[in-house]
Parts: sequence; structure tokens; C-alpha cells
Amino acid sequence: MKVAVVGCGAVGSFYGAKLCRGGQDVHFLLRSDYDIVRRKGVTVHSRDGDFHVQPKPAIHPKEIGVADLVLIGLKTTANDRLPELIPPLVGSTTAVVTLQNGLGNEEQLAKIVAPEQILGGLCFVCLNRTGPGVIHHIDHGAVVLGEFLRPALPRTHQIASLFREGGVSCNVTENLAQAHWEKLTWNIPFNGLGVASAAGKKAVLSGQMQPGAPLGPCLTTDRLLADPDWEQLVRELIREVIAAARAPGFKLGDELEEVQMARTRTMGSYKPSTLIDFERGQPLELQSLFLEPLRQARSAGVNAPHLAALCAVLSQLDKR
Repeated sequence: MKVAVVGCGAVGSFYGAKLCRGGQDVHFLLRSDYDIVRRKGVTVHSRDGDFHVQPKPAIHPKEIGVADLVLIGLKTTANDRLPELIPPLVGSTTAVVTLQNGLGNEEQLAKIVAPEQILGGLCFVCLNRTGPGVIHHIDHGAVVLGEFLRPALPRTHQIASLFREGGVSCNVTENLAQAHWEKLTWNIPFNGLGVASAAGKKAVLSGQMQPGAPLGPCLTTDRLLADPDWEQLVRELIREVIAAARAPGFKLGDELEEVQMARTRTMGSYKPSTLIDFERGQPLELQSLFLEPLRQARSAGVNAPHLAALCAVLSQLDKR
């Protein structure tokens, strides 16, 4: 199968490399990493065993042409580039899978390609890009795959099989929207507090930062869970996300709180992607990961004071 990967950071490169190792015809759409990937390929250092692949690099989507499968690994802050990057890759039978975080990405994609061609892939993985064409896989790696606005189809299971052939645990969901909320029970507390912790507990609880106040260190996942106050705030945010998801009828169980806590304890000293973006001075994925979930919670009549305060602090930090 001809696969085009758009957005070859940690997530896009990792799953693209896995598909390449599984025998697919994988093309990477690249910019700054083009020369290195062309010469040296992609290397994944993983707890499951290191491996190296040689995907086909391209600088412009027209060099790749129409693909059978398009994987989107772009940060959601770059979604304004989708109308430029995606159409040259898409034919009438192309499946387009967005691996992006948060809510609203499939809806944005549906303005560019037919809704029936869109799927979402939720990546439960702990990894970082450590250099051009080099990925450090730390923990986990499973993907949950679902169709946009409809139950799974035979092609959903076929694509899931491609991931499995590449060594990726991949399950199919009948309800992609619900699966997005389930993932937010991890992303909102750990991505959000990892960054907001720099402002201090008082600011995160109140939603207000003192102008010009110095910032402290951002906290990795293990440090958040090592402090009883931060751990309690993690739990409060998980509960608010569960309540927001239940309001429109999604069936998220209370057990998700302990599932996410246990999953995170195996990660060690992990820096989530939002924390890395902040440390690099890059824009935060505020809209999809935090503001849109808060908007939907409020629209459903759910009181989410901790999420509202977190959004306020992250917005102030992002402006800095």
C-alpha cells in the first residue's frame, strides 16, 4: 500500500517507520529533515528493539502523488497548512487518517476532503524526536482507529491490520468521538499541567498569573504524581473530562481515572509533547487539546472549574 506521512515529527515518523518496516510503500513529506532522511533514513530507538528504515522522502506533496493511505502527524497548530498539503495526495479511494490530538481535527479535514474518506487514529504512546530522522520510543505505542461520523467499516479493519503488520498494537473503535474523550482524560491533565506547573500551584488553581512573575520548572509526569497536591489536581481534571464526555452521552467509566494513573506511572520522567513545545518556544496546541473540550463542556452545562483555570493559565503562558 502506498502511504504518505504528513508531519514527520515524533508521532508521524514513528508510525510511518513502523508501516515501512511492515513492508508498505511509505513516503515522508519533509522540510528541514529531508537531506538527512534521504541519506540516512529513519532510526527508532525503542525499548522493544531498535530498528532502521528507509522511507521515500519528498519535499512537495506533488512528488508523492495520490496515495492509498495518508497519515497526518502535524501539530494542530499547523492545520492551516492542510489545504496546501493534503489535496495532491488524495484520490477518490484514499483513506486519510489524522493522528492529531484533541477535538475538531476531523471536522477541519472534512472541509478539504470528503468526510467518508476520513478516519481518526488515537496514539497512546510515549516518545520524542531526538534529532533529524531519530525517534526515541519510551513506552506504550497502541493506536485506536475509528471512522469519522460512522461505525467501523471493512477498510477500518484493513488499515488496522497494516499497523499490526508493522508491529503496532491497533484496535478499532465503533465510536471515534468517544475514544477522543477517553484520550483527553490523559492529555488534558498531563500535557496541560506539565506546562502550567511552571506558573505554580496557586496560579493553576486560580487561573490567574501575576504579570511578569518568574516561571518555575515544568514538571514531568513522574514529578506531577510524586506531589500529592499535583496528583490531586490531575485526578480532578480527569473527573471533569469524564463528566464533560458523559453529558452528551459518551460512556466513560470511573475506572478511567485509575487506568490513566497506572499507565502514567510506567512512563518514568516523561515530557509530554506540549511541555516540549513550550520549552522550545513553540505555540501550544491550545484549541484542540484544551479550549474546544472546555467549550463543549460548557455547552453541555458541565461545570469544569479546574479545566477553565488550566485553560486560562495555558493561554497566558502561550502569549509569553
